[in-house]
Amino acid sequence: MDEAVSQRLQAVESLAQAIMQRLGQEVEQLGFEKVTLQSLDLAQFHLDKDPANGLFSLVGQWRNPRGDVQGCLLFHADGSFFVEQDIALPHPSKKRWFVEAVNAWGKGDEIKAEPRLLPMPE
Repeated sequence: MDEAVSQRLQAVESLAQAIMQRLGQEVEQLGFEKVTLQSLDLAQFHLDKDPANGLFSLVGQWRNPRGDVQGCLLFHADGSFFVEQDIALPHPSKKRWFVEAVNAWGKGDEIKAEPRLLPMPE
């Protein structure tokens, strides 16, 4: 990991840990017993220039062994963020719903989170 990426990651590390904890709470509230989210340590990070303002955002991705993206982390220079991890399982108590992912977003210390549900095909 290059020095600029390492510095940005270090700057958002406590926020990232709080976000991960909030996502874990979302999974728990859904009623999953054996779903474990990816840890922050397993994400691969790089900097990406935001075309809207020209500043660099810290971008991370979780990938499975085949290289498929299973989640992302995005920390903008203005302090806003978006984090998503795939769940891809039927809802544990609502049989007509499928939990595609859990998402968190916000700015600074304000963290909002929710699951992304899809109706099950009939």
